[in-house]
Amino acid sequence: MNYPIWEVPIIGGGWLIGIVAIIHVFVSHFAVGGGLFLVLTEIKAYKNNDPIILNYVKKHSKFFLLLTIVFGALTGVAIWFTIGLVNPQATSALIHIFVWGWAIEWVFFFVEIAAVMLYYYTWDKLDHKTHLIIGWIYFIAALLSMVIINGILSFMLTPGKWIETRSFWDGFFNPTYLSSLAVRIVTAIVMAGIYGLLTATFIVEKNNRHNVLKYSSKWVLPFMLILPVVSLWYYFTLPDIPKEIALGGISFVSQTAIIGIIVGFLVFLIVLIFGYFNTRLFTKLIGIVVMILGLSIMFAGERVRESIRKPYVIYDYMYSNGLIINEFDVIKEQGILKSAKWVEIKEINEENKIQAGKNGFKLYCSSCHIVGGYNDIKPLIVDLDEETIAMMINDLENYRGYMPKFAGTEAEAEAIAKWLYKFNLENKKEQ
Repeated sequence: MNYPIWEVPIIGGGWLIGIVAIIHVFVSHFAVGGGLFLVLTEIKAYKNNDPIILNYVKKHSKFFLLLTIVFGALTGVAIWFTIGLVNPQATSALIHIFVWGWAIEWVFFFVEIAAVMLYYYTWDKLDHKTHLIIGWIYFIAALLSMVIINGILSFMLTPGKWIETRSFWDGFFNPTYLSSLAVRIVTAIVMAGIYGLLTATFIVEKNNRHNVLKYSSKWVLPFMLILPVVSLWYYFTLPDIPKEIALGGISFVSQTAIIGIIVGFLVFLIVLIFGYFNTRLFTKLIGIVVMILGLSIMFAGERVRESIRKPYVIYDYMYSNGLIINEFDVIKEQGILKSAKWVEIKEINEENKIQAGKNGFKLYCSSCHIVGGYNDIKPLIVDLDEETIAMMINDLENYRGYMPKFAGTEAEAEAIAKWLYKFNLENKKEQ
């Protein structure tokens, strides 16, 4: 509550972060798996003396450079921009907790940029061995970058012993660190194959695509079978409540997981049938469809991972609205309006009660609920009277599952209820 509220209409801040993050994650995983794809494909071309595959990997490396370094870097900056605006409290916490982790990751990213540019611009200018060394340097730097980022992202769901020790290493090597890293590495390899299938249809002549498509399919098929295994491992390393949410505690989460599984099965079938056995039928359209389905798998996985963390942004440490749990009792005693630095109303009276309620809602609820947008609050209180709404606010964690305890005073709960109740009055007037 130390920062002003940045409201995002219709979709809300959470979805804005999600849209930017999913696009970035889809590219960043390719940046890792695709780096390995480049090196091993180049080795294969030299080993088999195959000019078609060598020419393909040269052209593919240009696409790789532009997508991962240019577009990937832009979406990475966009993530920092959006999370800083939408949830500055959590962003500040992650920077302070893992400042040296971020510093190391940025060093790896610098190495990635330098290596991939050298790799692309030194085709036919360096001997094969030196060129491959540059490719390996890129891949190792990209993989290590993922290793660092994974520790921070997995910490947000399972901080583990860090809650008691505040140790960097306890937070970094948290209970889901290894399982989530396995999921990300396998996903990165799958993405490398999916991107390889797509670029093959655009940069290789139709009569010469067979070997390239079949080769790219081998990056997808076996690892699509491994992905459910490592995902189950990840599931079993989760705390009990996130497990419960994933299995149906919040219906849209389990539905999203099911959709992701179905889409994954479709990708496997399409790649098996057209990418491996009937390559002559693998067209640009099919390549685009597989790419969109791959993005859908990424969307499903990231949405489930983010949603099972409710009601926290950092599990057992900070709620989605930025309230640090250790500060709950202090804020409860003085109220959320007095604790917030960026609201004018500190004392509630009859004249300002509705405006105070609106401010209280923004501070405590708008991180998840939008008026007239995603997760709209109005249908949740329709036909309820003012007293019932206030009672529910005071007992949020019991009336509405996976929501934070209300840290406001009785007067603030009544003010928020009064502001919300006016939507019911407006509905009655319209009817």
